[in-house]
Amino acid sequence: MALIGSTALAVNIPLGYAREGFRRFSIGWFVCIHLSVPLIAWLRLENHVSAWGIPAFVACAVLGQIAGGKVRWIRRGRP
Repeated sequence: MALIGSTALAVNIPLGYAREGFRRFSIGWFVCIHLSVPLIAWLRLENHVSAWGIPAFVACAVLGQIAGGKVRWIRRGRP
């Protein structure tokens, strides 16, 4: 379960970075947010993790999105 959570976090950092480059609610923005969902779902099903793990995986994905967005803001020079 920790491996899937860390994978969700790691995959979503570059996606969060890319998401910051799109206008909010555009197609690219939605793609960046949802692109990792099939991978995380596949990993969960292949490793026979119950649905009780989904909130933890969603939290890891959200943290990755936030971290990636912050990296882009910092690199642009915004605090």
